[in-house]
Amino acid sequence: MSVATRLGGLDRNSRIVGGIGTVLLTLTILSFLVAPALTGYLAVAFALFVAGSYVVDEENTARFLLFVTTTSTVLILAFITVYLLVNAVPVVREMGLYLLVGSDPFWDTSANTYSLVPMMWGTFVTTIIAALVAAPLGVAGAVFISEIAPGWAREIVKPAVEMLAGIPSIVYGFIGYTLINPFMQGELSLPDYGSLFVTGLVIGIMALPTVVSVAEDAIASVPDAMKNGAGALGATDWQTTTSVTLPAAFSGISAAVLLGVGRAVGETMAATVILGNVTNLPDPLMDVFGNTITLTSLIASQYGAASGLQFSALFAAGVVLFVTVMGFSIGSQLIERRMRQRLGGEQ
Repeated sequence: MSVATRLGGLDRNSRIVGGIGTVLLTLTILSFLVAPALTGYLAVAFALFVAGSYVVDEENTARFLLFVTTTSTVLILAFITVYLLVNAVPVVREMGLYLLVGSDPFWDTSANTYSLVPMMWGTFVTTIIAALVAAPLGVAGAVFISEIAPGWAREIVKPAVEMLAGIPSIVYGFIGYTLINPFMQGELSLPDYGSLFVTGLVIGIMALPTVVSVAEDAIASVPDAMKNGAGALGATDWQTTTSVTLPAAFSGISAAVLLGVGRAVGETMAATVILGNVTNLPDPLMDVFGNTITLTSLIASQYGAASGLQFSALFAAGVVLFVTVMGFSIGSQLIERRMRQRLGGEQ
């Protein structure tokens, strides 16, 4: 059924509920932006209208609420995008390309000079290290849980992995700072305030539950008929897993890895706790045990005292993060579409 048919099929009550509810919700949102003092009253009016209409016409009210919750995700994304871009405009206008490619001095608040090069490099290095930790270990854990582990082990390991995702990131960061940092300092004579390697290692461990859970769901969704067919042709369990199950679940596994990498890119507290607030590149550049700062830790450590052009530069860092995560999302969708075409025999 087309959208036009659905809209045309709405009865009078549905249009009344949707129209009044949309007007009240729109007025509430606009009042928040223009006249905040009225927002509370309009929000109460909207809530009373929803409650009353739900009692009178439950079906149409539920339909309206489902419509609101669905469209709100798109609207929130649009608002966030516009807000980030608008606040980043002043520093882009002032610094130009220097913001993305500028050299020393990179970040000098006294001179109003801002370059995100060290932060982008720190984010890139920690993300690569985290991906090298989370991707292979996460996929291996997913294969073990789904294909190898006996029932009793699966009942223990899977909830334990999911519980790891519930540990606050500040706890991971504190453990990395108090346990891994001293070990690395003693064995490798690293700086006192963390390193990119330690940060990437901790973030990779944090991303493991995400990769394991999503990849395990993807592997478990492979039809048994495909596995049984491989077994009927004489393939061993391991050959079936590597030649049939993993290729068939590749789109889900790639999505799991990209979700894990996305968490690594956006991780804030662990990087802030472990890394020192060093707004320079490591020397030498490829020193993964060196110290610098990431985009997220830059925002977390400086937003409280920032103002003017510095505040705008922090929003520019947010724009870079936003675009990066969006790139991972689009990439995962392209991979999934390509794998669906291959598995479906499409060209």
